[in-house]
Amino acid sequence: MKVSEDTSVSMPIKNMVGIIIAVAMGIFAYTEVTGRLTSLETSRELFNADLLKKSEQKPTDQEQFMLLEELYKTVEKIETRIEDMMHNKVNIEFVTKQLEKALEDIETLKDKVRANGNGTH
Repeated sequence: MKVSEDTSVSMPIKNMVGIIIAVAMGIFAYTEVTGRLTSLETSRELFNADLLKKSEQKPTDQEQFMLLEELYKTVEKIETRIEDMMHNKVNIEFVTKQLEKALEDIETLKDKVRANGNGTH
């Protein structure tokens, strides 16, 4: 078989139209994918540029670090205060129990005194 520029190819028009449509769809899909990739790369570059610009704002960062440090100190003070309050609660409960026992003992002693007849009638 010899192929040259004068060689003729016979093909049904239906197949030729199908091939042209397939090539056109491929070119369209390629163009869409390329455009989307370019858009994503551009947005990534802009995002990275924004991050770099924001990281250069040192006075704001320093202020935020100072505020965080102050918050930590305040939280530590509050934790210490809460622990002290917990100890106070334990002490108050202990003293309350002791007072209740002392009141019971006093009532018992009053009853004994009354039973001995040493009280005035």
